[in-house]
Amino acid sequence: MKVVVSVGGSVLAPDLEPDRVADYAAAVQSLDEAGHTLGAVVGGGPTAREYIGTARELGANEIELDQLGIAVTRLNARLLIAALGGRAASPPAESYDEGRQAIRRGDIPVLGGIVAAQTTDAVAAAFAEYVDADLLVYATSVDGVYDADPKQDGDATRFDQLPAGELVDIIADMEMDAGSNAPVDLLAAKVIQRSGIRTVVLDGTDPNRLVRAVEDGEFDGTEITPEG
Repeated sequence: MKVVVSVGGSVLAPDLEPDRVADYAAAVQSLDEAGHTLGAVVGGGPTAREYIGTARELGANEIELDQLGIAVTRLNARLLIAALGGRAASPPAESYDEGRQAIRRGDIPVLGGIVAAQTTDAVAAAFAEYVDADLLVYATSVDGVYDADPKQDGDATRFDQLPAGELVDIIADMEMDAGSNAPVDLLAAKVIQRSGIRTVVLDGTDPNRLVRAVEDGEFDGTEITPEG
């Protein structure tokens, strides 16, 4: 099975501790050894937010802030590449083409951000579509998709399964509220909808959950199903 894994920076390297990165690399390697074809996309997490906050106060514009965030995602990608050793393509792929070429060589590509104004959520969805992945997994700091922001609404209900079109509608409504906590962004949701790729959103704080989701189809989270 061809799988693209999107690992949030807040779950891969929340404190830049090597053990967490090593554990994620071990999870990816176990899937590789099981015969799956893999690609990974890494987010910026709290480190990116700190840099962006400081740069914003210094007067950087939004595109400059996006570029700063991309740089941090690629630093996080280098951490995962280092932990994966010879199985990962190095350096981080800076385009979808580079990532696909790495897969064709039999390597594991690791991507960060690609262009300004596009999050790594969207990068993961677009890369999964580009390489014709069978499965896209978002390992995030939340345990699935809810009908409202669970941090603001104590009665928010999590979906176990959700058609891709409904995901777009839910995320669009959540993003209308400043500061809301959507599990993926709106562009990612729209790419997921058009691509028809089966997608799973799960709590990625334990890397073994990623392995179980891919190998056994067992996960505690939300499955995004293709329409039709």
